[in-house]
Amino acid sequence: MSENVMDYGKKVKGDDLAYSLHSWSAQGALNPIVVTKAEGIYFWDADGKQYFDMSSQLVNMNIGHGNRKVIEAIKEQADKMPFMGPAFAFDCKSEAARKIIEVSPDNMGKVFFVNAGAEANENAIKIARMFTGKNKVFSRYRSYHGASYGAANLTGEQRRFPSEPGIPGFVKFFDPYVYRAPFAFKDEKEATKYYIGQLREQILYEGPDHVAAIFLETVTGSNGIIIPPDGYLQGVRDLCDEFNIMMVCDEVMAGWGRTGEWFAVNHWNVKPDMITFAKGATCGYVPLGGVIVSKAIAKHFDDNMLWCGLTYSGHPIGCAAAVATIDVYKEEKLIENAKAMGKVLGGILEDLKAKHACVGDVRYIGLFTAIELVKDKETKEPLVAYGKDPEKLMKKILGMLVSKGFWTYTHENMVIVAPPLTINEAQLSEAMTIMDEVLGAVDGMIG
Repeated sequence: MSENVMDYGKKVKGDDLAYSLHSWSAQGALNPIVVTKAEGIYFWDADGKQYFDMSSQLVNMNIGHGNRKVIEAIKEQADKMPFMGPAFAFDCKSEAARKIIEVSPDNMGKVFFVNAGAEANENAIKIARMFTGKNKVFSRYRSYHGASYGAANLTGEQRRFPSEPGIPGFVKFFDPYVYRAPFAFKDEKEATKYYIGQLREQILYEGPDHVAAIFLETVTGSNGIIIPPDGYLQGVRDLCDEFNIMMVCDEVMAGWGRTGEWFAVNHWNVKPDMITFAKGATCGYVPLGGVIVSKAIAKHFDDNMLWCGLTYSGHPIGCAAAVATIDVYKEEKLIENAKAMGKVLGGILEDLKAKHACVGDVRYIGLFTAIELVKDKETKEPLVAYGKDPEKLMKKILGMLVSKGFWTYTHENMVIVAPPLTINEAQLSEAMTIMDEVLGAVDGMIG
């Protein structure tokens, strides 16, 4: 390695630590990797080391790094017209909206564009309240919907704490987390009956005439890849229909092919009133998100004011990137590949569960997966208690993975595995061999 490369890496890291604040971190202990190149499912650091990007960065790099079609679309739009305000109609915004509606459930009518997932959820809250005239909003404890103030109050896990005391009217309920249910169910239908019954009772106690919306990640993301049991989403849909409540599915992570369908709701043939999205719409090449609203909601705002707006709503470069990204999903058959490679990854995960004492459960749908680590398979005692990791075990495990070139992230006692949808079977096998080695070391920790 040349001295110039070493000096470059030191300068980049030095300036980063001196001038940048990193999210979700105590700044003094940071030692960020200096990234110099990214291509496909890989990226490289300043020392030339290659990493498998097995979390698609923040579960957003669905089409992989360096896709030329999307990059060229961004360049072309920047040359043509880099910005125009949201009041105007222009080609890439119109085309992006049309293409999004074409791949959405058939009850959907229009798109309100924003810049990110948190903004999508912020605006969906307002739309639900405006449409229903009601104020309370339900969301789940094991959820993350964003860190801006409204989205943070919607969030159920600990990242909401800095935004508390919170906004009145936000109500939490429990996920259908069957692995950690208070008692064993004979099947998924029995689990659904229990969780929907609990939710219905809670709605009654909160007053159905006051509840505007139920927000849920269609498949719970960073909080454990919790996949709804059979009939659960339809049960939520039925409650919403019964009590005139908006069903809002947060598909910021789960959407855009991540689960092997355009949107995760398609697995269960359920039609929500709104879908919030971001991440995979442009795969981070340019920020863009949005709220997809039903035809009924869209019609409501023909005669009623939509009190939502952002300077960068429908940003031309973001919309151009979205148009190209949707084309890439179709042309490269990435939805189909996510489904096929998801089956391969699921098989690998089941083998790891059978092999390793530390693996309590594995959950997977498409290329959206989690490994839940435990101290004891029988008792299901988590490797680290919720909200506590005094020995920094999860940080050590992540460090072992990264040292071997496997990049991902952990949350609580979960390791997330969600590679780009472009990954092939050979790459999956090679990367998951690293996971196998590290889980063996974790077995030694708890033995």
